[in-house]
Amino acid sequence: MAFGSFAAGRNAAPVAEINVIPLVDIMLVLLVIFIVTAPLLTHAVKIDLPQAANVPNDSKAASIELALDAEGRMFWDGEPIDRSRLLERFASAGQREPAPELHLRVDRATRYETLAELMSEAGRSGLTKVGFVTDPSSQAAR
Repeated sequence: MAFGSFAAGRNAAPVAEINVIPLVDIMLVLLVIFIVTAPLLTHAVKIDLPQAANVPNDSKAASIELALDAEGRMFWDGEPIDRSRLLERFASAGQREPAPELHLRVDRATRYETLAELMSEAGRSGLTKVGFVTDPSSQAAR
């Protein structure tokens, strides 16, 4: 590896070789540090911890099944319901703690406007967890 001298001579071009010696030095220092500190990380103090039993708190929120067919008829947990009663039930369900989940079963031919209004009313009543129920078996038949 030839380095240039301080004398201005024939070759005044910069050196284009990479000096890897400092990189190797740093890597060796890091290797030594890791070799020294690795046994210290595995050192554990044996103590006798107290044992406690607990039961997980699985308070799952209730769910509401709301179906909407292509004609705009609504069904609350399988029973037919009109719009005014639906809004009353939304309000009462939104007051419960924790708020129940709203599972929507919507016909494929239902207008989007009807569904959007329904979801908007549910959100204003406090039912923020909304899920769409689909039929996976119809996807496999295609």
